[in-house]
Amino acid sequence: MAELTNLETKLGEVIGLAMAAQAATKSVAKLARADKRPGLVESLNKMHGEAKEAEQRGKEIAGTFEGKKSAILKEARSVKEKGAEMMETYLDEESDTLDGLEFLTMAEAGEVGHWEILARFNKRARHPGVRELTSWGLPIQKRHLTDVRASSLQIVDNEEPDAIS
Repeated sequence: MAELTNLETKLGEVIGLAMAAQAATKSVAKLARADKRPGLVESLNKMHGEAKEAEQRGKEIAGTFEGKKSAILKEARSVKEKGAEMMETYLDEESDTLDGLEFLTMAEAGEVGHWEILARFNKRARHPGVRELTSWGLPIQKRHLTDVRASSLQIVDNEEPDAIS
């Protein structure tokens, strides 16, 4: 297996987080559906689609690193598995929509950080595909973080702070 540079490793991590985000948005959408929050379900479905597109675009870029695609995708699968473990630890049968959104807030913040790091590494590496990927993906990731935070706060604004949870 080929050794990866920092840039290639970070690309793999971004792809893996996009994979994990698909499972996370699907799980939280299920919670939102059960809590009868159709607008939130719609928003989560859009995020799911954008995560799927990020994965596809990332895989295409991974293919431009000669002899490294398999190693980059191995890194992606490892990150996806770690994300699944984190979600399984954080969300259980007792979890509600707010719990799901809190998990997504952490996950989306992590994604934003990884995308920013990938973009920063690429300022010096100057890979045109990575530049295009991060120019497309970073604003989307920032919007995802803003949206899940806003949705969490909207739920909190409609709940009684002294109620038993």
